[in-house]
Amino acid sequence: MKALCVKYNVLLLIDEVQTGLGRTGKLMDYMYDMGEDKPDVVTFGKSISGGVTPVSGICADAHLMDLINPGEHGSTFGGMPIAMAACHAACKAIVEEGMVENSFKVGEHVRKSFRNLNSPHIKEVRGRGMLNAMEFHEGKAPQFVDCLRKHGLIVRPSGANVVKFTPPIIMTE
Repeated sequence: MKALCVKYNVLLLIDEVQTGLGRTGKLMDYMYDMGEDKPDVVTFGKSISGGVTPVSGICADAHLMDLINPGEHGSTFGGMPIAMAACHAACKAIVEEGMVENSFKVGEHVRKSFRNLNSPHIKEVRGRGMLNAMEFHEGKAPQFVDCLRKHGLIVRPSGANVVKFTPPIIMTE
């Protein structure tokens, strides 16, 4: 992918708003597929503030960021000191407290546990880190979601056949 972008002089932008900062068991999800290559721009959000405040951002090399001059870009919530302090603390905690490694380890455990159910209703279990899904045979996902909700577990269906499980990256086995 990166080679094609270089060949045609196109920037490679990766959206990590849902998947970044340890959620998939690597600091950024693209690290699974791109090897030593890196995108030109990465967007991120959600986890960057640890849930304290809505924040999003981008990462890019200085030669790209320097193309934007003061006054050429604005943001409704840009530069809020409390939000920036929350981002700094959340990023530091994610890295220093081993949350990325925990996400990988616990995610493996979650998927193994799902597979061990050996249910004839489950077609496939998939995921990376703490982003996981069970795909059910035709139309069974809503019934499963209702059952889990009755037992106090909130999960999210994704269509008629898939249930997503996205626990926090601090969850233990």
